[in-house]
Amino acid sequence: MFTRLIESLAATEALSGVFSDHSVLQAMLDFEAALARAEARCAVIPERVAAPITDAARAEDFDIAELTRLSLRAGTPAIPLVKMLTARVGAIDPEAGGFVHWGATSQDVTDTALMLLLRQCRHILQADHERILAALRRLSNDHAATVMLGRTLLQPAPPVTFGLKAAGWCAAVRRGWERVSSRFDEALYLQFGGASGTLAALESRGLAVSEALAIELDLKLPDGPWHGHRDRLGALMAALSIYIASLGKMALDIALLMQFEVGEVAEPGGDGRGGSSTMPHKRNPTACMLTLASAKRVPGLLADFVGGMIGEHERALGAWQAEWPLVHGIVQSAGVAVQSMAEVAEGLTVDAARMRANLESTQGTIFAERAVMMLAPSMGRDAARRTVEDALRDAGAPPDLPGLHTPEEYLGSAEEFRRRLLQGDK
Repeated sequence: MFTRLIESLAATEALSGVFSDHSVLQAMLDFEAALARAEARCAVIPERVAAPITDAARAEDFDIAELTRLSLRAGTPAIPLVKMLTARVGAIDPEAGGFVHWGATSQDVTDTALMLLLRQCRHILQADHERILAALRRLSNDHAATVMLGRTLLQPAPPVTFGLKAAGWCAAVRRGWERVSSRFDEALYLQFGGASGTLAALESRGLAVSEALAIELDLKLPDGPWHGHRDRLGALMAALSIYIASLGKMALDIALLMQFEVGEVAEPGGDGRGGSSTMPHKRNPTACMLTLASAKRVPGLLADFVGGMIGEHERALGAWQAEWPLVHGIVQSAGVAVQSMAEVAEGLTVDAARMRANLESTQGTIFAERAVMMLAPSMGRDAARRTVEDALRDAGAPPDLPGLHTPEEYLGSAEEFRRRLLQGDK
């Protein structure tokens, strides 16, 4: 499945396939076919009409361009879809055509279709997520003892290890996915409420049909229709947004470490990745750039979604109808970010020698804190600080104390923290 050119930096091929016109239409038709089978099983409609409705519910037989045009006129794709499906079923079996969409409403079709699409997205996102975790664990273990500058407020700070940095990325991304996964579990529910959420058209058999329909579609059955309450879907969008932000943090760190003046790591290149249209020498942090673009795009989408949760009564006027593009944008952004950072993590080049050289280029100034701590027991903390500050001002370096400039001896609990982060300690 191809991605539209206008979305080429904001979508992946895999998720474009899930959100393709054919896939979206088929998800809506799957609802209609499953509804007919569930109602036939519950003796709400004649048993024999379920088969022709199911047989007619094939996306390839519909004029998607015409459906799209009519959807804008109708304010929902469900209305023209039901008309088209009814006509197709009626051509096969006139009686069966009268039982299409029996007792359902437009939002039942579109909300449930969205759940079916999101379920497919979950597996695609998770596969790339697991690639990131495996690669970051390997990087962390391989570089457990690789010392590098710590950097606070973009300035040199006492040393850390690259293994600790990678473990921090790994833990944040893992926590983020745990939230996303739990929100997927929470969100993937059937929506089936009929005209105003009571299934009154089905009289006393509404709940029985709901249970049968949930089984047909392999979705969970909610305690009641959720058409007016978007909190579970909103929680999933929020969790995805936080997850993307954690990937963005990793991307920004790596992009900064890739700067020529720093040169401590590099994204994988080749195959059209990282070049410039005018500067052949360039090796741009392209995957990090795409991830950061996703992370910058998502907060506005999430804010719009949350704003739309405040809807009127049993069906919102405009707010609910705004959701599909917002959900699509957030999920596609997650797809771009997780796929890009999986590529980065798996192919990242780490220059341990450059890390050491950059650390040593500070001429020991990053050990000023350590010098204070070494002098404090004999002269007191305030006097020790003044002594170190005077030395830095006069000589550009802290006092030359035994062992002061050995970074491996000033890592504190870095290794213990690294191991705990990889083990999943909270």
